[in-house]
Amino acid sequence: MEPTAATRRPYRSSPSGALPSPPSGTIRLAAKIAGHRSSRLRCPSSGRTSGRVATCSLGRDARDGGSSAANGGATSLRPPVPAGAEATPPLLTPSSNEGLVFDVGAAGAWDGREVGSPVVKRYVGDESERWFLWYHGCGDGDGSGDCIGLATSANGMHWKRDETVDGESAGLVVGRSGDWWAFDTAALRPAEVISMSSAKVSSPGAFYWLYYTGYIAEKVDMPATAALKSLPGLAISQDGCHWARIEGEHHTGALLDVGEAGEWDSLFLAAPRVVYHEAGDLRMYYHSFDRQSRQFAIGVARSRDGITWAKLGRVMGGGPAGAFDEAGVMCGHVVRMGKEGQGYLMAYEGVSGDGRRSIGVAESPDGLKDWRRRGGEAVLEPSAEGGWDDGGVGSPCLVQMDGEGWRLYYGGVGKGGRSGIGMALSDGPEMRSFKRCGGGCFSL
Repeated sequence: MEPTAATRRPYRSSPSGALPSPPSGTIRLAAKIAGHRSSRLRCPSSGRTSGRVATCSLGRDARDGGSSAANGGATSLRPPVPAGAEATPPLLTPSSNEGLVFDVGAAGAWDGREVGSPVVKRYVGDESERWFLWYHGCGDGDGSGDCIGLATSANGMHWKRDETVDGESAGLVVGRSGDWWAFDTAALRPAEVISMSSAKVSSPGAFYWLYYTGYIAEKVDMPATAALKSLPGLAISQDGCHWARIEGEHHTGALLDVGEAGEWDSLFLAAPRVVYHEAGDLRMYYHSFDRQSRQFAIGVARSRDGITWAKLGRVMGGGPAGAFDEAGVMCGHVVRMGKEGQGYLMAYEGVSGDGRRSIGVAESPDGLKDWRRRGGEAVLEPSAEGGWDDGGVGSPCLVQMDGEGWRLYYGGVGKGGRSGIGMALSDGPEMRSFKRCGGGCFSL
């Protein structure tokens, strides 16, 4: 069934904080959700199915005619690359690679121009551990939009792109939708991956749930920047590599819609970072641009099942005049601290008055309200002149290590045009400051 032209708005703000009821229909997914890769690396377009499962389009063929969603507005750090843009000039070689753990792909690769938006997970076994890194990437001057890649590691420092697809598409696992009505036809970026089982999926065992930002080639009206409209989406997988989209109630398949005219999130929704609080209680932190305050801000939504969400409103805005985040906050990554009752921490990307991007930390007793900054300074700033990330740092992702220390993975851009993914270590469990790891931990 094709979607209607009218925009449905089933998601209204919930001042009481009540969780939305699950949808009446049941998502039925075969035990093997990953099987439809063709020789052209594209899953066949399934359209809307009665089970509300849509297949993912994969590979370079699924990205023709798109537009990069990397911009200084709806997403962090990088200005947009219009469709059909001419080849960009060569990237300048930085004088320092301190903190860099994952670099762009080889020339001509799907991620040869840019990588960012790290989502890092550590899985510890009896005798070994394995690390997963989902990230966004885009090629050089081919007019393609951002897609999602996967790399793995044994230590979180030295990474290797997934080899399910080889050659120029090595690492590529999720591409843009091929359905004209979908919310993610221009580009997409990962925001969070959680592992959980669900009665909504008729298969035993846990699944990976990928929450991501999807973009369409529609610009939003923002001051001094060109941003693309974006909404949050969901895909699930058994192995972290092969994915099936799960359609939300919005007519485009997104999980949530923008707010009504005059509401703080009426332009776009981006970076849906999801926290599992307890059974039947998940929280989604996302950001938008508040036209009234002229600041980026972070809001929260709540769900019983991870699919149907109710907005609770804006929870954090920009800092005071002169602060590193006076122009707003975005890309908040929230983690629960230790045992119940110890509160929540949020690492976030702060935007200064002149557009400089740094990373700060805030805390809240319950994760829903009363977010307060820890000190007035950033915990990680752009590197000194000549560093690979001297242009800005953002899209933070926290990973707790043994001994109560933390690793902070982040996206960085340099003034010379290069981008990459970096890693810094906390000075202790309080996360008052971070120090970049040794330079040159390059990816394969």
